[in-house]
Amino acid sequence: MSAGRKEYRMNTKPTNKQQNSSYAEGGGGRGIQYKWVALSNTTIAMFMAAVNGSILLISLPAIFNGININPLTSFQYLLWILMGYGVVTATLLLSFGRLSDMYGRVRLYNIGFAIFTAGSILLFFTPDTGDAGAIELIVFRLIQAVGAAFIFSNSAAILTDAFPPDERGKALGLNQVAAIAGQFIGLIIGGLLAVFNWRYVFLISVPFGVIGTIWAFLKLKETDCREKRPQKIDIWGNLVFIGGLTIFLIGITYALIPYGTSPMGWGSPFVIASLVAGFLLLVAFPFIEMKVEDPMFRMDLFRVRNFAFGNAAGFLSALARGGVMIILILLLQGIWLPLHGYSFESTPFWAGIYMLPLTIGFVVMGPISGILSDRYGARWLSTAGMVLVGISFLVLAVLPYDFDYLPFALALLIMGLGNGLFASPNSAAIMNSVGPGERGVASGMMATLMNSGFVLSMGMFFTIIVVELTDAFPPVLVSALTAANATSLIADMSVIPPTGALFAAFLGYNPVEMIIDGLSPALIANIAPATIATLTNTVWFPTTLAEAFMPSLGLSFYIGAGLSFVAAILCAMRGNKYIEELDNAPGKN
Repeated sequence: MSAGRKEYRMNTKPTNKQQNSSYAEGGGGRGIQYKWVALSNTTIAMFMAAVNGSILLISLPAIFNGININPLTSFQYLLWILMGYGVVTATLLLSFGRLSDMYGRVRLYNIGFAIFTAGSILLFFTPDTGDAGAIELIVFRLIQAVGAAFIFSNSAAILTDAFPPDERGKALGLNQVAAIAGQFIGLIIGGLLAVFNWRYVFLISVPFGVIGTIWAFLKLKETDCREKRPQKIDIWGNLVFIGGLTIFLIGITYALIPYGTSPMGWGSPFVIASLVAGFLLLVAFPFIEMKVEDPMFRMDLFRVRNFAFGNAAGFLSALARGGVMIILILLLQGIWLPLHGYSFESTPFWAGIYMLPLTIGFVVMGPISGILSDRYGARWLSTAGMVLVGISFLVLAVLPYDFDYLPFALALLIMGLGNGLFASPNSAAIMNSVGPGERGVASGMMATLMNSGFVLSMGMFFTIIVVELTDAFPPVLVSALTAANATSLIADMSVIPPTGALFAAFLGYNPVEMIIDGLSPALIANIAPATIATLTNTVWFPTTLAEAFMPSLGLSFYIGAGLSFVAAILCAMRGNKYIEELDNAPGKN
């Protein structure tokens, strides 16, 4: 532990009695209700950011139609709209967390709320269509991501400042329930609003953003938890970390885009150079942080067992579940829902409905686990949560593509309960393991690792699925066309790239209809109407896709299970309940 950190503790740590008295007054004499002001405002912010993140998954068909973009030929735009938000957020969280310890958490949180709202307004007024409109959407989403990084890096620290140690699990649990619930509510809201106008998808967050921003500026108060000695901005650390992570994640993103004749870009010189350069910078980063006077990434915090094992478990949990939502939506929209009579156009909305058990499980267990962790600690609660998540992955891995909904719903419910049992106890344990002057950087480190895990997870699972589809889809497609007496269409249908077929279904399109609509009337005249009807119904394409899709889906779920069980082991190794400001107070060993 650094000398500065020791000095901070010796000069500012209250005794247990003083600590409880301070929190009873709301912190700094601000009144007993302040903690609820902090909770409600940060909860609105987390909910808004989560809704905005998932609402696009359902409304992208309407958005692409609104700006006249063809989903079969615009995979790069789709990928950046989905992943660009996470890339920017992940790269900025750590820097913003450190800056908040230096210049004030509430101040930077308020700035983030305002930036996020401005990004939402810009998205609503997107002026152009076509490629220009898609690029504008991506840029405005990146502006939103900057605001979200301020919010995510400071929310947990603001709550930890406002709540006493024996209530932090409950507060963080409620905050995270709002975030998870927002992800699934966004799916439903997106399906409803997209029916009327795609711009309403972005307008929905503006009232929340305006009210929340004004409320935050008026009601949230800065705590005096900054270190008294002058501090320097870690210029080299910022440059190396932001540069390394940005370059590496951009490499991951472009690896998912076709390159030359290859369906993926892993062989692209740009991708290879990005991955190598980003990796080398990230490897150099911890060594730089151990040398600078005021590091943005506090390596000494990893000497605290709860902090180290909690963050490692959180990263693996994010890596396991980050791509799961999109994979499950692909399964529902591309295969299961059409097989059960739903039109391709309606599947985005119904996918959100059928995934509600996952939300219900988290909403039920999140607050309960937070309350229990305040009393008993996070060790066995978080361990049990990750075990449940691993079991749910195994159940999903063995289900057929035309599954009965009940076992699928039960698996989602178990996954939601497990994530709810893990998330808030783990976050509370991490935040309780650091002192008041380190909560900003700790919150930023925790959020950075989780967001990086989410982005890497999407890249990892997309790669597994696309590689398998590339090998399996063409022969399956030929076999299915032959069985449907449509051998004359083999040449035309073979132009469907596996990624295009998959994401057309994801966006609510039937790619077979899109191909047939583009054929010449002379060619269509030589095909029996019954054959055309077979190819364009809601059964033929999902069944064809399922044969190529399910092996990679099962592998993805097994990998998710393995990562969850490793995270469970790390949770069990975290040690007993520990609260830094109480256990390390003067007079305590």
